Amino acid sequence: MPGGVAAAHKAALGAPGGSPLCVDLDGTLIRTDSLHEALVAAVRRAPWILLALPLWILRGRAVLKREVARRARLDASLLPYDPAVLALVRTERSSGRRIVLATAADASIAEAVAAHLGLFDEVVASDGVRNLKGAAKAGALRERFGEGGFDYVGDAGADHAVWSSAAVAHACVAPGSRIARQLRREGTRVRLVERAPAARFGLLRAVRPHQWAKNLLVFVPLLTAHRLHDDLATRSAFLAFAAFCLAASGAYVLNDLADLDHDRRHPQKRRRALASGDLPLWVGAALAPLLLALAFLLSVPLSGMFGLELACYVAATMAYSMWLKRLVLLDVFTLASLYTVRILAGAAAIPVPVSHWLLVLSLFMFLSLALAKRYAELSALARRDGVSVPGRGYSTADRTLVGVMGVASGQLSVLVFALYVTSGDVHGLYSRPALLWLACPMLLYWIARVWLIAYRDQLHEDPLVFALRDRASLAIAAAILAVMLAAT
Repeated sequence: MPGGVAAAHKAALGAPGGSPLCVDLDGTLIRTDSLHEALVAAVRRAPWILLALPLWILRGRAVLKREVARRARLDASLLPYDPAVLALVRTERSSGRRIVLATAADASIAEAVAAHLGLFDEVVASDGVRNLKGAAKAGALRERFGEGGFDYVGDAGADHAVWSSAAVAHACVAPGSRIARQLRREGTRVRLVERAPAARFGLLRAVRPHQWAKNLLVFVPLLTAHRLHDDLATRSAFLAFAAFCLAASGAYVLNDLADLDHDRRHPQKRRRALASGDLPLWVGAALAPLLLALAFLLSVPLSGMFGLELACYVAATMAYSMWLKRLVLLDVFTLASLYTVRILAGAAAIPVPVSHWLLVLSLFMFLSLALAKRYAELSALARRDGVSVPGRGYSTADRTLVGVMGVASGQLSVLVFALYVTSGDVHGLYSRPALLWLACPMLLYWIARVWLIAYRDQLHEDPLVFALRDRASLAIAAAILAVMLAAT
C-alpha cells in the first residue's frame, strides 16, 4: 500500500482518536488461553472428541481451533478478564479511539467475547483456514492498517512480530523482563501495562494440601486395631496416606477442570487457581494424570486390595466430579462413601479386618458432615438472594430438610458408637472399655456444636476447614484420642 494511501487509510480508521488500538485475547485480555478453555469445555461435553484431536492437529492449528470451538459453547461472560487491560481498553474507547480485537483465537470465540464486552469495533481472528498468530497476525494488521498504523497490546514472545509493526507496543510484561528489554533495544516505543500479579502459589493451591487432613482416616484402622507399635504396619499406613494425598490432589484438579464454569459463578470458588487464570489449564490437564499415576505407583508395595480400594476412590471421585454432584442426595451419599473408602483402604494397607461398627459409624458421621457442607452452601446462597446452587440440584427451599437430615445422621453416629461400647466386640480390644463412654458426650457435643454454628450461618462451606481452624474441635479430637488410648 503506497505511503500516502496508507496514511490516509490509517487516519480514517483511527479518527478521531488516532491510530486504532489492537488488543490480543489470550493471555492479555483474558488471563487464560481460549483454545485450552474451549478444549476443556468440549471434552467435558463429549469426551470422545479426544480421539479426533490428532486428525484435527494434522490438518493445521486453524482447523483445530475451529473444530474445538464448534463443540465447546464457551460462555464469554465467565472468562477471567484482566482488569488492567479492560481498564486500558475502556479508557481508550472513551476517548473516541477505534478498538480492534486482534487474536489467534477462532473467530467464533473472539466474536463472542467482543459481543459480551461491547468494547470492540472490529474483530480480526483465525478463520479455520489461517491461524493469525505471530507473523501472520502482524501481516493481517499491516494489510488492514498499514505499517506503524496501529498500536498493539500483547503479552508474550509470539507477539513480538506484531509489536515490531506497531506504532506503540503496549506490553503486559514485567518492567525488567526480556521482552521489554528487547523491544527497547529495537527502538520500539513501549508502554508497559501494569497488571495485578497473579495470586501466589497457584500450583500449591490447585492441589489443596489442606484437604489432605481427610486422608488421616487411613490411620483409623491402625489405631482401632492397636497396631501403633507395629513398625511394618505403621510404614504401610504412611505409604497409604501418601498415595491417597496424591490421588485426592489429582482428583481435585480434575474436578476444577470439569467445574470451571460453576466455580467462576461462585463468589469464593472463582478465586481457585484454574478458575481465576492463576494457573494455566494445560498445567492442570498435565498435573492431574501425573498425580494419579504417582498415587498408584506408591500403592504397588501394598496389598492388591489397597490398590483396588484406591482405584474405587478415584473412580467414585471422578464420577462425582462429572455427574453425581448434580444429583440431589446422591451427591452427599457419595461424599460420605469417599470417607468410608479411606478407612477401608487403611485396613487393606496394614492389613486388618474392618469392624462393621466402624463402617456404620463412619457412614452416619460423614453423611452428617456432607449434609452440613450443603447446608452451608444453601445458607450462603440465601444470603445472596439466590434460588438454586449452580451445578447442583438443590435450592434454598431444601435448606431446612437438609439440616434436619444432617442433625439426625450425626446423632445416629453417636448412637452407633454407644451400641459398640455395650457390645461384646469391645472387650477383645480394650482392657478398660468403660472409659470409652467418656467419648460419647464429647462426640455428641461436637456434632451439636457443628450444626448450631451451621444454623447460625457461621459454618465454612467446607466443615473440614472449619474443624482444622476451630480450637474446640481440635481439643475434642485430642480428648477422644486420649480416652481411646487410656481404654486400651
